[in-house]
Amino acid sequence: MSVKAAATEVLKKAKTPLHAKAIAEQIIAAGLWTSDGKTPEATVSASLYSDIKKNGDKSTFVKVGPQTFALRDSTKISSGAAPIPATVQEAPTPHPTNAGFSFTDCAQKVLEEFGGKKPMHYKEITEKALQKGWLVTGGKTPEATMYAQVITEIKRQQKRGERPRFVQHGRGYVGLSQWMGRGLAFQIEQHNYQVRKVLRERLLAMKPGEFEELISQLLAEMGFEMVEVTKLSGDGGIDVRGTLVVGDVVRIKMAVQVKKWKLKNNIQAPVVQQVRGSLGAHEQGLIITTSDFSAGAIKEAAQPDKTPIALMNGEQLVMLLMEHGIGVHRSTPDLFEIDEDALLTGEGK
Repeated sequence: MSVKAAATEVLKKAKTPLHAKAIAEQIIAAGLWTSDGKTPEATVSASLYSDIKKNGDKSTFVKVGPQTFALRDSTKISSGAAPIPATVQEAPTPHPTNAGFSFTDCAQKVLEEFGGKKPMHYKEITEKALQKGWLVTGGKTPEATMYAQVITEIKRQQKRGERPRFVQHGRGYVGLSQWMGRGLAFQIEQHNYQVRKVLRERLLAMKPGEFEELISQLLAEMGFEMVEVTKLSGDGGIDVRGTLVVGDVVRIKMAVQVKKWKLKNNIQAPVVQQVRGSLGAHEQGLIITTSDFSAGAIKEAAQPDKTPIALMNGEQLVMLLMEHGIGVHRSTPDLFEIDEDALLTGEGK
């Protein structure tokens, strides 16, 4: 029986939303499905999420929370949270042509130089940035873009448990969080900083197969479809393949190599070359590591005359895990805690 068919049987019997881990445990216990992977809940989550993304409102399943699913017909009687629509993933914010600083960096520079520790209206911020030559854009409505980018950054950083760079004061006024002093927001950021450190340490303690399954779960949450862990081994070759779907329109075949390396062992240029050489037809590459990338690796990945290779270092990986609620749970709107049940740890490399 397929994962989706087995999950359907379990959810029909439960008559309530279930976490991917609970679904995996129940379908395995009932003999409906077996898995050779170390973290079958990641396979379940990826499979159901991909079905939702592919079929939309016609999918048998709905996502009602982080890694939590229900049958579409049962959500009306469920006592759980309201279902998240299949199209919940936001398309990336377009980045206007800008030869100067980014919109948000311009906003920070303007506030620091002209704000006097008081909020400024986004239209005035944009005007000052254009006057100083910091902001170079061909857009017809730079003020609207400025405000949208600032608000998007605030929401994204809040989802990741970071202290946002900006503070929204209402009616279009924006200030800097550094002007707010060391109140509750600062304490929350310090707490979440420690959680990020612990989460990164837990990743290093996971066995390679467990880590690769966790990455496949993250990719599914990020909008990848047909996520497949190609093997459960060490570091050679491609570890995960999938299709990145943007806005249900753009589809990009991706081959992912996963490197669970200790923090001081940076990825070098030959690894990037190896991944590029392992790509199939019309595939792009992505390297995910718990460590970081050397200057040579970064330069090699960005070669303009070669297939692009995207790079995700350990800090970015932890931020995305927190943003998508993998390995952590949110105990307050902005306070994260380690999710002991979600991280299966073994011997580190």
